Amino acid sequence: MRRSYKFLLRPTAHQQIALTAMLDDHRALYNAALQERRDAYRHPSKTTVRYGGQSAQLKDIRGFDADQARWSFSSQQATLRRLNLAFAAFFRRVKAGETPGYPRFKGAGWFDTVTWPANGDGCLWDSQPENPKTMFVRLQGVGHVKVHQHRPVAGRVKTLSVRREGARWYLVLSCDDVPAEPLEPTGAVVGVDLGVASLATTSNGEHYGNPRFLERAAGRLANAQRDLARKKRGSKRRRKAATRVANQSRAVARQRVDLANKTARELVADHDLIAVEKLNVKGMVRRAKPKPDPDQPGAFLPNGQAAKSGLNRSILDAGWGVFLNALRAKAESAGRVVVEVNPRHTSQRCAECGHVAPENRPSQATFRCVECGHAAHADVNAAINILGAGLALQVAQAS
Repeated sequence: MRRSYKFLLRPTAHQQIALTAMLDDHRALYNAALQERRDAYRHPSKTTVRYGGQSAQLKDIRGFDADQARWSFSSQQATLRRLNLAFAAFFRRVKAGETPGYPRFKGAGWFDTVTWPANGDGCLWDSQPENPKTMFVRLQGVGHVKVHQHRPVAGRVKTLSVRREGARWYLVLSCDDVPAEPLEPTGAVVGVDLGVASLATTSNGEHYGNPRFLERAAGRLANAQRDLARKKRGSKRRRKAATRVANQSRAVARQRVDLANKTARELVADHDLIAVEKLNVKGMVRRAKPKPDPDQPGAFLPNGQAAKSGLNRSILDAGWGVFLNALRAKAESAGRVVVEVNPRHTSQRCAECGHVAPENRPSQATFRCVECGHAAHADVNAAINILGAGLALQVAQAS
């Protein structure tokens, strides 16, 4: 398997200055490469500049610019590939008829990652093996940086990335050939319904709570954002206020990831097969489009945008996408099976008689079948339907 490990770096003051300079120089390279592509396309000849041509210029750039020459050649190639991927995604969206999103120039706060494609090429994990108590990573132009390694690294280190998050620096290792750690079979299967009131509800009737981290922090976050809005642009106080807003947002994100991992680990440990809905979370939280009023040109009909925005915020606060990603990764490592089923009618179908009707769900938490009278918690009933669909899908795939 391929897995990623994220560790906190402990750079010295001089190393922090070097890391910041490294980000700035890679950002300058990214912006210069973007400008070259824009200028070439605007030329009457409509010249197309690709990654190969820009990568071939790196040798001359490093010979002319001493600041660029101090960093790893391979990491600069990775930065140019990053721009190439941005253009590839742009053209893909154009072809698919989606909102294109042309690649933008990166400001100082919008370029926070540098990648080395291969361990040993401009970087080296475990660069001081003679030191048994502290782990180090060597980065060209920065030196040997201490790593707070809180868990062992399995497999073969393939790529390394350094990421800045506020005032902290992190190292991300991408490892190949990570061995699986299969768990003992339990003989249990479960269906899981994701929700807003509870993050996950199982077909066994168990509810995993949703603490609503963003809602709990909304007051503090709003105060920090108001304080930021009052500060003069470009001032030192504004930078400090922006840091406070970012720190509170990151704290909420970390809480959400922690809950998702703990919930996924518990489900994977107790069940051999886990059936979940195949959800398009990105599409579910898309803003409702306004509907023109045919009787009044220029006016729009009410389409529940405010309610939809509130639901979107609740879905994002619950972190369904984060939970599903954690569940898939942990199940793969443990040798468990995750089955994703079509969510169509899972909340309206009676788990007893199979009757489907919107009237079966009179409220958010109540399910009462109008055909057979079966009553249950709505999320538990949906989880039972999801489990049934998952087992049927497994049988169909096996045959």
